[in-house]
Amino acid sequence: MEAFQNKKIQSILAVIIVLVVILWAYKDDVLKVYPLQKKIEPLIIINEEVKEKPYLHKIENFLLKEYSEGQLLLHTIEAETYFSFKDSPVQLLEIILKTYDKSQQEGLVLKSNRAKITKLRDIIFNGEVNIVTKSGILHQLDTEELIFISESGQIKSESEITYLGESEKITSQGMEMNKDSDTMFLNGEVELKQDFGPIINTTNLFINHYDGNKIYQSEGKTIYSSEDNTVTSEQGIDVNMNKNLLNLLGKVNILGVSGSTIDSYNLTVDQSNGGEIFKSNDLVHYQSTGVNIKAKKMYYNVPYKKIELTNKVSAIYE
Repeated sequence: MEAFQNKKIQSILAVIIVLVVILWAYKDDVLKVYPLQKKIEPLIIINEEVKEKPYLHKIENFLLKEYSEGQLLLHTIEAETYFSFKDSPVQLLEIILKTYDKSQQEGLVLKSNRAKITKLRDIIFNGEVNIVTKSGILHQLDTEELIFISESGQIKSESEITYLGESEKITSQGMEMNKDSDTMFLNGEVELKQDFGPIINTTNLFINHYDGNKIYQSEGKTIYSSEDNTVTSEQGIDVNMNKNLLNLLGKVNILGVSGSTIDSYNLTVDQSNGGEIFKSNDLVHYQSTGVNIKAKKMYYNVPYKKIELTNKVSAIYE
């Protein structure tokens, strides 16, 4: 029995010796693997497409002030969190940018959930952006990138813009704005969707909110589409959102769902009280199956499908 136990102990010792020899022989490889277990650098998720990046520096409650050569305050940048990276721009979360005029009075304010600062000190906002002008006008935008150019104070985007109004949503191919202005320019193809149905397609739309106004203007070809009619204007549109009035400028063609057409000039669309009334004080030419009417004034109540043609009316019935 004692001999058996000694033999068992000898076997265990032999196994231990073999393991020690193996570990000693491959000690370099073991040491190479071990450092991989060190503490992983902090990671941050910033973009919508989940991108993880190891950052170099992180600052909470970040504040940056930029001055002119004459030591005038140009703008301030506040952010809840600041991240710097080795090979990419600084990232900011919950950012507020405030501009200042020559009298050091606060001007335009831009707010966004995230932004980045380029090497040229320009600030690129991403996603939802609120712009409050010096006079207190609020512009709400959603875009992939909106750039504040530090040197000139210009605000611009070459990405698709979604502009949110009180009762309308506007999309465009880009935008431009000056930090001292209440006027915004939406460039390229523009689509304006009203909450109650009509859609306006045009190009290069000016948004003017100065002195409490809410005016949209375009000089490009415009198409106004509603449930019953499609209206084409050759010289653009002038919209007064406060008064619910749309002016389709120049030569105008109205195509009804029944196939009837009305040619006129400078058409007013009155949308007050939830209605839709077409008015024109210029030459009107109405054509439908077996009907050809000319007049110098029109009042068209679209919901009731009632057209009044007055002033020097001439008609031909077939």
